[in-house]
Amino acid sequence: MENDMTNKKDNNRRKFLKLGLMSSVTAVTGASLLANLASEEELKSSGEKIRLLTPDGKVVEVDADNINNYPEAHITPAESRKGIPNRSFVMVIDLAKCKNARNCVESCQKAHKLDHHEEFMKVQLIQDNEEGSPYWFPKPCFHCDEPPCVTVCPTGATFKRDDGIVLIDNDRCIGCKFCITSCPYSARQFNWGHKAKYDDTSQPYSPETSVPAAEGTVMKCDFCPDLLREGKLPHCAKACPMGVIYFGDKNEDIVTNGEETVRFSELIKDRAGYRHLEHLGTKPNVYYLPAVNRQFPLERGFDVEEEILERYKDVPEVQEFKNQNKTEL
Repeated sequence: MENDMTNKKDNNRRKFLKLGLMSSVTAVTGASLLANLASEEELKSSGEKIRLLTPDGKVVEVDADNINNYPEAHITPAESRKGIPNRSFVMVIDLAKCKNARNCVESCQKAHKLDHHEEFMKVQLIQDNEEGSPYWFPKPCFHCDEPPCVTVCPTGATFKRDDGIVLIDNDRCIGCKFCITSCPYSARQFNWGHKAKYDDTSQPYSPETSVPAAEGTVMKCDFCPDLLREGKLPHCAKACPMGVIYFGDKNEDIVTNGEETVRFSELIKDRAGYRHLEHLGTKPNVYYLPAVNRQFPLERGFDVEEEILERYKDVPEVQEFKNQNKTEL
């Protein structure tokens, strides 16, 4: 039964990804969905229908095979600075659903050709005070509206686009690390060099893919803009089995985790959404939903490698878990 449910969710996710990033009648490029549809005579329908939510709240049905057929194209460093027109991307992370499955981390690592110790998405274990219970806290780059990393960069390698995404152009980066020291979220890391198996230069470089990464430069989470251009969710969002990560567009006021599509404004209002370290004035584009009424016990996230579990050694619950396991052995 569990396998059947998993397969059903996977199929739904694939259907969604064929549809594209937003469940609306506007495509990621800003063009009308109707522009992506051929005439009735040209349609080659598989018979599979997808329901779409229009910006005015109406539900319509269209053929799944004729939606968001974006051409593959290389985005040059110059083009990557323009961003995707009429978009303002935002991520919402539901802390109540996170169980430290780490699919988001591993999917991102694979897509960006990272080593096992390099993480653009980090899952921390946070305890706000001694009386409060710890909770899992996925932390990407926050793609701030007022990014200090952009301000301190002496070469313009780090830049912010009109769609809200902050990227790094490795061709311009001189590895000075000013951006690393200025980021209050510790979202950036220095590329000291990859293993030989990751040295793939077959594809032309683009800041939108960060692959191949350049040794001696800075790298970070990029919100996967190459996927966004195809109408798809970022790797972390589509890989999460619990639907923790919602992604979408403020302009359309819609976010989705691939299974559930909701109004961004309503979700933040109804669930008391907040931004991490709001008082710093960076205006991040990543929001969090509080870890109340959690769906999984904290200990579910302790089923990880010893190296990773060691990161959380200062949290009392982790020590209790480790001591209990030693006793049982």
